[in-house]
Amino acid sequence: MEITVAAARAAAEKKAQEIIALDVSDRLVLTDTFLVASGETERQVGAIVDGIEEALHALGVKAIRREGLGQNRWVLLDFGDLVAHVQHAEDREFYALERLWRDCPVIELPEDVLAANAENR
Repeated sequence: MEITVAAARAAAEKKAQEIIALDVSDRLVLTDTFLVASGETERQVGAIVDGIEEALHALGVKAIRREGLGQNRWVLLDFGDLVAHVQHAEDREFYALERLWRDCPVIELPEDVLAANAENR
């Protein structure tokens, strides 16, 4: 949970929108949590990704796999127990990961993340 919160806070600091954490542990054996966040531009998506990686690196956690960095439309960062999906807002709406995983419980994020999330809308 510590890395999920750290990643969510890092995304919020980079003005990510619609930050949500989903507990996918009952559905997937490869990971426990999906963190989904979006940015308005490719540049912002890149900044959110960098912020998440820096925050988790400070905790001694490095990404096992990174996909989508070239275009910054949908970047996947696999940290083992956490997979972060940072999407361009248009792609987020189109692919609707929350709808695909709607039967998974939402993980309650700290109040500071929720406040930043509301502010970034």
